[in-house]
Amino acid sequence: MGKLKYILILLLLFGYKIKAQQIIPLYLDTVPGSKVNLSKEEQPTIEVYLPAKEKATGTAVVIFPGGAYTFLAYTEEGTTIAKYFKEKGIAAFVVKYRLPRNETMRDKSFGPLMDAQQAIKTVRSKATGWNLDSKKIGVIGYSAGGHLASTLGTHFTKSYIPNKENTSLRPDFMILVYPVITMGDSLTHMGSKISLLGMDPGKAKVDQFSNELHVTKETPPAYLIHAGDDGLVDVNNSIVFYQALQKKNVDAELHLFPKGNHGFTQRLPMGEWMDPMLKFLIREGFYKPN
Repeated sequence: MGKLKYILILLLLFGYKIKAQQIIPLYLDTVPGSKVNLSKEEQPTIEVYLPAKEKATGTAVVIFPGGAYTFLAYTEEGTTIAKYFKEKGIAAFVVKYRLPRNETMRDKSFGPLMDAQQAIKTVRSKATGWNLDSKKIGVIGYSAGGHLASTLGTHFTKSYIPNKENTSLRPDFMILVYPVITMGDSLTHMGSKISLLGMDPGKAKVDQFSNELHVTKETPPAYLIHAGDDGLVDVNNSIVFYQALQKKNVDAELHLFPKGNHGFTQRLPMGEWMDPMLKFLIREGFYKPN
């Protein structure tokens, strides 16, 4: 009987964990920009990590994993990060955004941005039910996910999704981790550029997705982190974006590790690079740990 009781307790605990974890489709009806019906596996989603009530701070972050717009580093730059935020009292939402594909999208360059806008709209619209402060909802993106996060943070005045509620699509803050910023040939990550824009995009399209060109005084505060010896995404992506933010008097903080190469966050102890970022959020008034 004791063994049976133990098994039942384990099952209850397991069931609780499953219920506490939600994966929500981003769209209830038609997926905008699609020219085919997507299978369940192809549907964009957000995975929800809500902190315990006693830890919750009201701050939330929407996470965009990297992967050169060809795959998603969903565990390394998604769920692992979300669990860390959750333990710090920050609600986290991992986005499985659509990867750009001509076969499924009318204009593949806008597919990821549509999903990013829908993700922040979803989180903001559910802020009350999830115990969030609707003015403390930011984004974090890695590599190509950093490009997507910075695109969201510089292109929020135009809605590429249905938004009859007129929900604000502007992130309150941006955290950009070894991000791709520009699509200009001298600095861009060519794999990400080709995946998003194709082999031979015109200058107008390149400029449209070169986010350093779209910084205004309304651009959200940003925290950038990069390694100087990054052999995949040139560190100057972060530097030119930081400079653009400075010119518009937007609060920004830039942390450069001399060494670490690309993806260093997967090799360093989490606190070594996350704790300074949390201090930035504290200073900017977006986070107050309980």
